[in-house]
Parts: sequence; structure tokens; C-alpha cells
Amino acid sequence: MSFQIPRGTQDILPGEVEKWQFVENTARELCNRYQYKEIRTPIFEHTELFARGVGESTDIVQKEMYTFQDRKGRSMTLRPEGTASTVRSFVEKKLYANSSQPTKLYYIGPMFRYERPQTGRFRQFVQFGIEALGSNDPAIDAEVISLAMSLYQTLGLKSLKLVINSLGDADSRTAHRTALISHFEPRIGEFCSDCQKRLEQNPLRILDCKKDRDHELMKTAPSILEYLNDGSKSYFNKVQQYLSANGIPYEVDPGLVRGLDYYNHTAFEIMSNAEGFGAITTLCGGGRYNGLAQEIGGPETPGIGFALSIERLLAALDAENVTLPISSDIDCYIVTMGDQAKDRAVSLLYEMRNAGLKAEKDYEDKKMKAQFKSADRHQAKFVAVLGDDELEKNVIAVKNMETGVQEDIAIDQLISYLKAYSKRMLL
Repeated sequence: MSFQIPRGTQDILPGEVEKWQFVENTARELCNRYQYKEIRTPIFEHTELFARGVGESTDIVQKEMYTFQDRKGRSMTLRPEGTASTVRSFVEKKLYANSSQPTKLYYIGPMFRYERPQTGRFRQFVQFGIEALGSNDPAIDAEVISLAMSLYQTLGLKSLKLVINSLGDADSRTAHRTALISHFEPRIGEFCSDCQKRLEQNPLRILDCKKDRDHELMKTAPSILEYLNDGSKSYFNKVQQYLSANGIPYEVDPGLVRGLDYYNHTAFEIMSNAEGFGAITTLCGGGRYNGLAQEIGGPETPGIGFALSIERLLAALDAENVTLPISSDIDCYIVTMGDQAKDRAVSLLYEMRNAGLKAEKDYEDKKMKAQFKSADRHQAKFVAVLGDDELEKNVIAVKNMETGVQEDIAIDQLISYLKAYSKRMLL
């Protein structure tokens, strides 16, 4: 019986996985500069956490979650996103009690959604996200957006578009909600069944509908910006001021919304304008929320964050023909001739690796010429040739593969010889 990978998943093989490692390491280094600390949460949680944290009216909760019962009949769900788990941990571990706030966290890990697989979208995907919890300062909003933009730019993306909007505070959203209901209600029968349910439940989510996005009422729907009170306008102006001060270009898009009630003030998306990237251009989405911690049993805590798919990031890099500076070379390849030399190479290889060198040898009993070809495939900087005669003299022939220069050195000097060369290359 043969097995195939489940639909909507992928194997990431050597040669490709190095790109993932480079992107993830870049994200971690950037978070370190911004003082965001990594958090690792379970891959599955109680289903109710996502129903509350993601929203019972969302497509994710209603249609896309991988949910199962454990042996005691409890409903569990593979996490579809990272924010709910991060905030749950923030509340459960009482991180809000730390004297230094905001609490700045990031995560990288697999998420799961049962949706139609397409380019850059999988049922198991890797999400990188950050959450800043405990501050109402608009400077944190600008910081979060800046970090996301910096990641894409550091990796070499240029065809980027940042769009921002304000959802206002609770009073602003209530006024806008009333206006949306009045706008859509007379003709709601012309909309899909999902939108009809959303009218009273969450009218803002009508604006996110893909089926009815071309309906004429969508184009004339009241903008949230028309209902911002003075405090909300001032907050949004500050965010824009800080982005401009950081030299980050942006566009204000009144149609950019977040449907859940606890979202407020800043919302943003980063898109790719690269030719051939595809119809779905969004790379990253984020926004401010002030009621999520309270929704899952904690104190009311302001927060803001974003999440992005590593798969879509890599697809954007491909669309812009960005080559990541990934090195697959090794420091030294040991070529052996004779049984005693082969035996000595085993321990010599171990010593080299323990000293921090990337080293390899032949394990297939190849001829000398084939071993040199293998060294080329490994992009070895040096080839160390060891035969039984050299072993008897306690020397090893070391060839610099860039210059072609070869010299004999004492075997116990090989490691220091290679490290001295590496040190010179760094200067």
C-alpha cells in the first residue's frame, strides 16, 4: 500500500527548507531588535477558545476549523491562528501583572484551516505573528506596522503596498453599526444568506463578503471614517504621523475592516503589487483589539498585532525574483585512501565538527576521483586528502578549492589551519 500526502499540505525538502530557515531566522532577529519575545503555545486548544477569540460568526469558526473530540468527549481544535492562544497564555499565566508593560510576544508555527487549497494557501500553513499587549499608545501601533514592513524589506521585497484604516472606539463603531444596518436592511434580501445573518449579528462583516462585493450597496456603504469621534480621529492621526516620521508610505482605505466587536482603532494590511503574484495580494493583516483578553476571562487589556503566512512571503519573493543569500557550502571535505585512513577520518571528522566546522566525508567507498566530485557537490572550501602513507607521516594534504593551492600540514594542525582561514575571510 502506498501513501500520499494529505491535500492542502506539503513536504518541505532539503534545498527548499533552507529558505524557510533563513526567513524564520530573519524574523526572529528582527523581533529581538524590537524586543519581542518568543512564545510557543499548544497546537490544539479547547474549541471554545477559538469560538470566542476568532469569532463565532467568522468563516474560520463556522467552516474551516479542524475540530475533534478527545477520549473524554471534550471538543478540541487544531489552532487556526495564533492570537487567541497567545492572549489565552497571557491571561492564564498572568503576564499582565508584570511591572514592565506592554508585553511584547511573537510566535512562529503551523496553523490549520480547512479551506480550498490554492497557490500560497494550504490547509496546514506556517504563521508568523506578533502581539503587543498592555498599551494604548498609538506609537505601539506604528511600531507593529513598522516591524512587519521591515521584515518584508529586509528580505528584499520592493513591490509593497501598506493600507491602513481606523475602526474607531466603541462609540464610533456603535454609530457606524447603526448606519450600516439602515443602509443594508431595505435590500438585504438581495444578498447571500451569510450576509443576511450578519445584518443584526455583525453588519461590519457584510463589507468583507466575497460573493456580494460587486453589489451597488457595497460601493455606497457608509464609511467608518465618517463616524469617528474626536478621540478616534486624534488617535488615527497620531498613527499616521508616526508612520510618516518613519518614512513608511501608506494609503488610507476606508473599506479595510475587521468584523469582530473587540477590534478597534488601527487596522492594516500589507499587499504585494508584484506582477504575476496572483489575485489574492494580501501578505499580512493586523489591527488593534481591546476586549479579547476580557472575552477569554482576563482583565480588559489593550493589544495590537499582526499575522502573516510564511508560504505567501516566499511566494512574493519568487514573484519578485529575490534570491536569498543562503550558503550551502562546507568548510572541509575529507578524501581518504586506504583502510587506516578511512578509520582515522571518522574521528577526525568528529573533532572538526566539535570545533564548529562544517565537514563531511564519503560513506559509499567511492574512488578518489568520485570523492572529489562529491566535495564539489558539497561546495567544500577545502579538501583534505588523507591516505595510509600520509597517516604514517602524521600529515594531511589540504587543497584550497578556490585558489587550487595545496600544502601538507600536520594532522593535529588541520582544525586550527581551517579556522585561521575562516577568520581571515571574516576580516
